[in-house]
Amino acid sequence: MMASDSGSNMDREMILADFQACTGIDNIAEAITLLELNNWDLVAAINGVIPQENGILQSNYSSEGSQTSPYGPHSQAATVAAAAAEAASATAGAGAAPAAPASSSSSSSSPPTAGSAFCPVLPSRHIVERQPRMLHFRVDYRQRTVEVVLEDASSVGEIKQILETELQVPMAKMQLKGWKSGDVSDSTVLRSLHLPKNNSLYVLTPDITPSASTSQNSMLQESLNQSFLLVISHREAQRDYSLNFPASKTIQEVKRNISDLTNIPVRHQQWDGWPASATNDSMTLAASGISYPCHHLSVCRRSSPAVPTEQAEEVPGPSPVPLSTQCSDIHMVSDSEGDDFEDAPEFGVDESDIFGMGSSTGCRKSPMMPDNSENEGDALLHFTAEFSTRYGDCHPVFFIGSLEASSQEAFYGKARDRKLLAIYLHHDESVLSNVFCSQMMCAESIVSYLSQNFITWAWDVTKESNKARLLTVCTRHFGSVVAQTIRTYKTDQFPLLLIVMGKRTSNEVLHVIQGNTTVDELMMRLMGAMEIFTAQQQEDIKDEDEREARETVKREQDEAYRLSLEADRKKREAQEREEAEQVRLQQIRKEQEEEREAIRLSLEQALPPEPTEESGEPVSKLRIRTPSGEFLVRRFLGSCKLQVLFDFVASKGYPSDEFKVLTTFPRRNFPIKTADGD
Repeated sequence: MMASDSGSNMDREMILADFQACTGIDNIAEAITLLELNNWDLVAAINGVIPQENGILQSNYSSEGSQTSPYGPHSQAATVAAAAAEAASATAGAGAAPAAPASSSSSSSSPPTAGSAFCPVLPSRHIVERQPRMLHFRVDYRQRTVEVVLEDASSVGEIKQILETELQVPMAKMQLKGWKSGDVSDSTVLRSLHLPKNNSLYVLTPDITPSASTSQNSMLQESLNQSFLLVISHREAQRDYSLNFPASKTIQEVKRNISDLTNIPVRHQQWDGWPASATNDSMTLAASGISYPCHHLSVCRRSSPAVPTEQAEEVPGPSPVPLSTQCSDIHMVSDSEGDDFEDAPEFGVDESDIFGMGSSTGCRKSPMMPDNSENEGDALLHFTAEFSTRYGDCHPVFFIGSLEASSQEAFYGKARDRKLLAIYLHHDESVLSNVFCSQMMCAESIVSYLSQNFITWAWDVTKESNKARLLTVCTRHFGSVVAQTIRTYKTDQFPLLLIVMGKRTSNEVLHVIQGNTTVDELMMRLMGAMEIFTAQQQEDIKDEDEREARETVKREQDEAYRLSLEADRKKREAQEREEAEQVRLQQIRKEQEEEREAIRLSLEQALPPEPTEESGEPVSKLRIRTPSGEFLVRRFLGSCKLQVLFDFVASKGYPSDEFKVLTTFPRRNFPIKTADGD
């Protein structure tokens, strides 16, 4: 048995050495933590730190050990390490005896390649099967969400087939949107799109009209967007809490939040004021039937019989801790809590919390941040509440939101409104945390200076899951150098305060302030960072003013050009109207002239023939002088009426409505009305 344990320890040392060689992580404690998180599975641990595009790689080791891996140096290193892990697990399973044959068979193989120099080359029988890379899709359709998990070798059409079954929507009427590369066809292989592990898509069905159930779901969704004001009275403390909760919060989550405020565990809370419809703690506030927008509740500690001394002695717990070594935050546990430890899983409570084993110091504290915090806003609300409970209300105003949102608030406004970003990283297991928070972070001068000049964002790295999430976010926003810097700090060097300044193209970490500092030193470093930021801010303000001046000139030029175009347009329209009026008048004159000509011709044709001098009837020869000086001469019968004379004058272009016929001596006017009678 001892030989087997010794062989197992040796195998773990080999796995640890291979893991550090493959990932480049020099911190042994961090490497061991990552391996333990993956159950000492070397391949899973390597792929967790250095994710490969095609999932876990296949190790094609044969007798020809010098063959080059087709996936490049990183893939080759992961492959060799995976083979070494399989060999190590096989050795550990068989005991210490097979270790020597494995070594001899390795030594008889061909020399290893340059990429696998740190691992022995294994026989051809040690093959790591290539596991398919799984892709996760979160598909939204109206008020429904479908989770789809497929291999990267699948096609887009296979996703639609699964959605057709889940959503009852025909594939022909389904449009799958949200691809980063644009629309894709059903035959496209997912591997060719180079997708990340987690993806979000949505379905459009323009040919399908939403049903009545969809409208009901929309109404329910609108109700979930509301907020409820819960006025909760703590009867023992005689204190009221006015808390705003979104309608999507569950009753269980409300009770947990009240547990943080009142130090009454959920299982010991006794409530009054919940409606009869609130029969399940998993119900949301929107479905519980409470009054909107405000509802009154009361809570107290549920009374329970004391635990007998003999029973309390049988309950396992931590060894007594001297009072002098305990921290200042002491959680008073009632005697009734000991007899309910077997029901802890039912209420979602860790047994270590029941027995006071939450921290290494023997004090029972609520964590600054829940484990596996997915929603950064909720996690920071919990962090702020717990920070106030431990160290008082005089503390920096922590930004509630994601690190990306805090960066936007600090760096991407107007130059005059920009600030530095202070990232506070807390670690409960560090002996410096309590002193740093109580004496530095809660000092009035520090709080005032941070509030005026910084956007302060906080995170708790006590839990490995939260630390991993922080490193991922820092890598995305500040680069791998910052994440690697945080990774290298040990627990006793926490807490950390990172001072980040935004630049035009990237973000720069000016200072990393450790927990072993004083108020004066902390203030000096903050002021030094502020001086650097002020110099950069002045340049940014100057550049922004110049840019705004250029934009102002451009806007003025554009406005002048617009007004010029408007004036030209109006002038052109006036000219067009004038031309149109001239055309209209010309048309009217033309019509009038044509009408006159027609009248003149008709009058000319209607005139009686001019009589000759030899006719037997009396004949008058008249000579008419026109306004132009021209004379018109014609003979008329003495029996003709004056109208014939007028018609003759009109046929020559002098109508009677415009001209008069006068006699020279005596001067006499022949009006038209008397023409027919004369």
